[in-house]
Amino acid sequence: MKAIAVQNGTLQDLTLPLPQPGARDLVVKIEAISVNPVDHKVRAGEAADAPARVLGWDAAGTVTAVGPEVTLFRPGDQVYYAGSIVRPGANSEYHLVDERIAARKPATLDFAQAAALPLTSITAWEALFNRLGISRGGADQGKRILIVGGAGGVGSIAIQLAKKLARLTVVATASRPESGAWCKRLGADHVIDHNGDIPAQLAALGMPGVDYILCLNEIDKHFPALVEAIAPQGRICSILGNQAPLALDGLFTKSAGLVFELMFTRSMFETSDMLEQHILLTEVAGLVDEKVLVTTVGESFGKINAANIERAHAALLGRRMIGKIVLAGF
Repeated sequence: MKAIAVQNGTLQDLTLPLPQPGARDLVVKIEAISVNPVDHKVRAGEAADAPARVLGWDAAGTVTAVGPEVTLFRPGDQVYYAGSIVRPGANSEYHLVDERIAARKPATLDFAQAAALPLTSITAWEALFNRLGISRGGADQGKRILIVGGAGGVGSIAIQLAKKLARLTVVATASRPESGAWCKRLGADHVIDHNGDIPAQLAALGMPGVDYILCLNEIDKHFPALVEAIAPQGRICSILGNQAPLALDGLFTKSAGLVFELMFTRSMFETSDMLEQHILLTEVAGLVDEKVLVTTVGESFGKINAANIERAHAALLGRRMIGKIVLAGF
């Protein structure tokens, strides 16, 4: 089968053997993928003498075979998922994924539109509803959330979930007019510039503090401002780890909480609740088909091959993306 792998830091078009499913695996014929910052982080961390590694943790395709213990799917089902970071990625014609972290793709979307959603939807959902403890049924209606980095992939879904399900007042950050307009279209009530004075901009909106903060950019850079902006007894969630020790005394005086979200945790450690990601993605698919949520495709970069994925990685490194980059077909 065709596959795109990284070796010696370079993306290469390869031919690899067809994968054989384990007990709870699906064999999926990949129709479309999207790229994420984690792809380049894994690529950059590979040793020069490491064997070729297939990247890619966002995919949509058709089930062609199943393992002997699979109960949720059968051949012919159209699925979408983010996969496991400790297994080969999905930048290949056929891919293995544990059924517990996959779901049937939204029926109203094509494969490319669906491939834009899994990793970011899981991240945003878990961050808002599991880590920050926000009610997805609207019990926290009217509370305020600051989403730092609203126009990226995770932010594009988080804005929708926070506004349409949780019914929060949403303040998103963006640094350009076009990214600010994107956040507004997705449901943000207010847009401020994360390169400016965040607490001062919030104060100008009549918000001396916010109840929740979801940080989707480097937490080290923004942490002092976030500590100032969080309300007493509020909560901050970051999807990126800190690179240096953080000064937590400001959180202590406010009895505020700091949590982290990594959507690969369940599949990496094969936690007892892995099935929650199947349930989550199934609910997201239903919300898309009901027109509550919309896909977050920003650009299509054409066929799935090394050259086009290289272009996509370069665009991600440029940090000027709005929404998600997708690729479809081999």
